[in-house]
Amino acid sequence: MRERVRAYSGPDGAAGGDGRQDGHDDGAASEIERHADRMRRSRRSPIRSPLAGLGVFGLVGWTVVIPTLGGALFGHWLDRTWPQAFSWTLALLLAGAVVGAAVAWRWVERERKE
Repeated sequence: MRERVRAYSGPDGAAGGDGRQDGHDDGAASEIERHADRMRRSRRSPIRSPLAGLGVFGLVGWTVVIPTLGGALFGHWLDRTWPQAFSWTLALLLAGAVVGAAVAWRWVERERKE
C-alpha cells in the first residue's frame, strides 16, 4: 500500500514548483516519499525508549506513595482529634497502601495490554 507522490501541474500543463517541464525529479519528491514511509512504519510499530520505562516506574511509584501518605496524614489528624483504642495512622496508612497498589496494578495491566 505504497502511495506515490505526483508532481503538481498547473492548468496549462506546466510543472509546478520550479517550473521544470523536462519531467526529471530533483530529489525532493523522493525525499518526501522516504520521509512518509518512515512515518508510516513508525506509526505501525512504535519503538519505546528506555527512558519511557523510567517514567512508568516513577508513575507507578507515585501512584502508591500519594494515597499511602494521604492516609497516614489523615490518620495522624484523626489520632490527635478523636483518639481511639487503635491507631488511625496505621490503619489508614495500610488502607492507602492497598488502594495505591490496586490503582498501580490496574494501570500496569492496562499498559501491558497496549
